[in-house]
Amino acid sequence: MFYKDERLALFIDGSNLYAAAKALGFDIDYKLLRSEFMRRGKLLRAFYYTALLENDEYSPIRPLVDWLNYNGFTMVTKPAKEYTDSQGRRKVKGNMDIELAVHAMELAPHVDHIVIFSGDGDFRPLIESLQRQGVRVSVVSTIRSQPPMIADELRRQADNFIELDELRDVIGRPAREPRIEREEISVEAK
Repeated sequence: MFYKDERLALFIDGSNLYAAAKALGFDIDYKLLRSEFMRRGKLLRAFYYTALLENDEYSPIRPLVDWLNYNGFTMVTKPAKEYTDSQGRRKVKGNMDIELAVHAMELAPHVDHIVIFSGDGDFRPLIESLQRQGVRVSVVSTIRSQPPMIADELRRQADNFIELDELRDVIGRPAREPRIEREEISVEAK
């Protein structure tokens, strides 16, 4: 439940939201996402959290980060750490939970409602603290994927759970036209 006059802030755990949308089979249009929540209340801030690989010449997330930065989102990034696990596999670690929690706590006195886009159960104590400060908290994730992308304790703690799949028509990016392969074009042209 949203109220038109309430001050809102969005906290987007980028990798978690990406994984949830991918599990549901759609891409998010962040311009539509921002517009949807501006419609639901007085949107004060929209934070997006992600870790970036510093040593890669091209990171597939870099264009999104740049676009969000120029289009009303407050970007919070840090370098991801690369390491090799005990089986010799290359792993990347870039957890942004602490940054998100600190910013939510700092902003709590200035907002009425916080929307967290994540299913990470580690955020349950954050939600409890925000609620004790009088802030309503909604969580956006999904229970429709296999396995569900939201921790049960997080869903139960939130004032409101928003099923990401139910936002698909509102914030989903329209399906792209399938690309026509060169061979198909050249066969038709003959």
